[in-house]
Amino acid sequence: MNEATKTRPSLLLRVRDAEDAAAWKQFVEIYTPLVFGFCRGRGLQETDAADVAQEVMRAIARSIGKFNYSPEQGTFRSWLFTVTRNKFNNFLERRVNHREASGGTTMLEFLEAQPCAEKDDSWDVEYHRRLFDWACEQVRGEFNEKTWQAFWRTATNEESGEEVARELGLSVGAVYIAKSRVRSRLRECIATVTGDGSLPA
Repeated sequence: MNEATKTRPSLLLRVRDAEDAAAWKQFVEIYTPLVFGFCRGRGLQETDAADVAQEVMRAIARSIGKFNYSPEQGTFRSWLFTVTRNKFNNFLERRVNHREASGGTTMLEFLEAQPCAEKDDSWDVEYHRRLFDWACEQVRGEFNEKTWQAFWRTATNEESGEEVARELGLSVGAVYIAKSRVRSRLRECIATVTGDGSLPA
């Protein structure tokens, strides 16, 4: 996906209003799994990752009014990473302090999850993957099975159009038309959040 992807200002403006339940529902639906997955991928147990994700959402709710959307000053994606990193590191610090106080910490336990660095290249990859997965969840029901399979198998599984056409009983042209239709719809869906609808190459 395009590195220049930005979160659409209208969504950020809407979530500043605590009464806009629909905006917060969409925000939580998109970003909580991203934060949860990030924490799980760095060694936290499921319940701990869920706790950190909840802390991040609470911190965003308290601070979103102070966030000024400005591409020149940095993306929302970067700000969300900063909040996530801080909450993740705070959690690790509390856990280490608790274990030290109880005399139960070992080097192995400490190495299970290391503090997150100021920069983590995997964050952008995970961010874009989450948006793609979310968009797929939103639009999947709009297409019949053959159309979706034609898209999925050629775009994500990288199977040849000829092979997919043969197995689905479609012409090669129909496979590529299906792929184009689904990609176009996914771009529209992602654009409601990011503003540009970039998809993986």
